Amino acid sequence: MRRVTCPERPHWKGKAVEYGFQFHTLYGQPYWQESAYYEFSLKQIEEDIEAPTAEIHQMCLQVVDKVVRDEALMQRFCIPEAHWDLVRNSWLRGDKSLYSRLDLAYNGQGPAKLFENNADTPTSLYETGFWQWLWLEDQLASGVLPARADQFNLLQEKLVARFEQLKQQHPDTLLHLACCANSAEDRGTVQYLEDCAAEAGIATEFVFVEDIGLGENGEFTDLQDQAIRWMFKLYPWEFMLREEFGAALASSHTQWLEPPWKAIVSNKALLPLLWQLFPQHPNLLPAFFEDDPKASFTGAYVKKPIFAREGSNIAIVERGEIISQSLGPYGAEGFVLQAFEPLPKFAEHFALVGSWLVDDTPAGLSMREDNQLITQNLSAYLP
Repeated sequence: MRRVTCPERPHWKGKAVEYGFQFHTLYGQPYWQESAYYEFSLKQIEEDIEAPTAEIHQMCLQVVDKVVRDEALMQRFCIPEAHWDLVRNSWLRGDKSLYSRLDLAYNGQGPAKLFENNADTPTSLYETGFWQWLWLEDQLASGVLPARADQFNLLQEKLVARFEQLKQQHPDTLLHLACCANSAEDRGTVQYLEDCAAEAGIATEFVFVEDIGLGENGEFTDLQDQAIRWMFKLYPWEFMLREEFGAALASSHTQWLEPPWKAIVSNKALLPLLWQLFPQHPNLLPAFFEDDPKASFTGAYVKKPIFAREGSNIAIVERGEIISQSLGPYGAEGFVLQAFEPLPKFAEHFALVGSWLVDDTPAGLSMREDNQLITQNLSAYLP
């Protein structure tokens, strides 16, 4: 594993406009950066990332099965009691999932370590499945990359194939897709999924989350008053379960992507449960609930809110002192503590591996980097 500098494509920004990559720069900061790329050996990909990703995913599913059968654990995961049946029944009837992304610390040697599971609303799909593949093809054609170079990237093919499978369960059903109105990144991610669904032969309709209505018969509706029977939402379950409309979730006939049971596996309470069920597993870091008397670390640790997203409200603590922290709106729901594993540093950049799964199988990689220890929403994306 190494970080390799390389020339940028001369006209990549024009190509970004052509292909609808509207968020390559965010708030005046470059988000997509192609003046360097990360290189791995095939052995590193297959043995250190791909195989552990598949194993960790199955371990996470075992946690879900345990939690839905234990009311005390449902409370630990901050699932509102009014929605326990919604979450439990979603799991027990086998509601289908689309995708997940595991965030891993990996330095090219030794086992990758799980930081968290972004199992409900992971972004950077477009950048991973399409845009960085286009970069690869362009740089191969120009001779910047050696002819033998390849990319562990089956994400788009697997997404389309998964939508084809899901279509068989929802024949002739319109798929609504939704995100919030104020995020170009979220809209681009959902547009990419719309394209993948359309390639699989699924009819789609987009609606902003803010425009979803609730009809007199308790059905969710779009702006044309069409009943929403099947929906992908880039909107977290922990938000949905606490919204005013949350009371209608169980009684409506909407089928959700991702399904309600993802409220468990996308939750930071997953981390101490994994450590309890699989202690000393080489790909896990010791993790505990904040109030657990067994919470003990020989070195530094990380304090994470149960509902944290995009690196918000995280603190790295060493010898009782906070050495790095991020701000945000989370934390009232409680915290978990996880042993600190430093990200590898290349030049002045800390690198984080995002390992994608589609239909329960590894599908590709995304690389984020920052000059700070905590990876956040504006951290750069590199091919």
